[in-house]
Amino acid sequence: MATYSFEMYPPRSAASELDLYETLSHLVATEPEFISVTYGASGSSREASLGILRHLMTTPVHPMAHLTCVGWTYSDASSVIREFLDAGVTSFLAVRGDPPIGSAEGEDFLGDLKSAGELVQLIHLVQEEREPYSQLDVRGFPGTKRISRGEKVTIAVAAFPNGHPRSRSIQQDLDTLLAKQAAGANLAITQLFFHAEEYLQFVERARGAGVTMRILPGIMPVVSPARLYRMIDLMEEKMPENLLERLVAAETPEHQYAVGIEHATTLGRDLLAGGAPGLHLYTYNKHKAVLDVLDAVGILTTTPTKEHA
Repeated sequence: MATYSFEMYPPRSAASELDLYETLSHLVATEPEFISVTYGASGSSREASLGILRHLMTTPVHPMAHLTCVGWTYSDASSVIREFLDAGVTSFLAVRGDPPIGSAEGEDFLGDLKSAGELVQLIHLVQEEREPYSQLDVRGFPGTKRISRGEKVTIAVAAFPNGHPRSRSIQQDLDTLLAKQAAGANLAITQLFFHAEEYLQFVERARGAGVTMRILPGIMPVVSPARLYRMIDLMEEKMPENLLERLVAAETPEHQYAVGIEHATTLGRDLLAGGAPGLHLYTYNKHKAVLDVLDAVGILTTTPTKEHA
């Protein structure tokens, strides 16, 4: 059965924090596989991320914490990883991260960790040092315990169907994904794309190269031209001209919304029909659009209430 999951980011103001927790209540009610929370490097952003993750742990939904390599020493990164693990978080999205705004060309912004693969290894290492083994009950022998390896963590990594902006070739992207898997990654989540065949062809090449972990396609309903321009700028992707034309031609925000939902719904259906194991939706910290898409695609495990409309 196809799964679905969501991504959110920490609130940037008191007002947006109230909106975020309202959004979370609607998303949690649909029982997704997990909800991932992006990570801010500053102290306040880090605490906000951890606050959302702790809140999610009071719900039936599995939380996933984002971590990046940007600017960390091994000691600092280990401390943050342990902080999340001690809070009960056992799923992570490990990414290299982008250069800070204003960084000079060629400037080393990564710190001690030079790749997502190294971050994956460090997460496993911290968990193994923290919980090297556990004691399990032996059925039929009350009071008897057997030793087992400690709880394993789920570590997702990023994948790029249309290539990383700074990659030299598709083969380099595949080699990088393979290296992340070899380091211990057990899930991949893709960067945004706009056509199902981009994901499906990428997965086919990845399988041929030896990538065996699940690869979830990441999609976002684009409900205005402004949002599309913003996404393209952040992703350094090629503009989907047909979608842009349809959004611009829509006469009202309501019509633009309908265009965006239709595009994302068609994309989601085509992905699942092509064999995608589920959909990972970037929410923009709003619940209505992503739930409308999942409802139209037909994979919600619960029926969303009219309140989300």
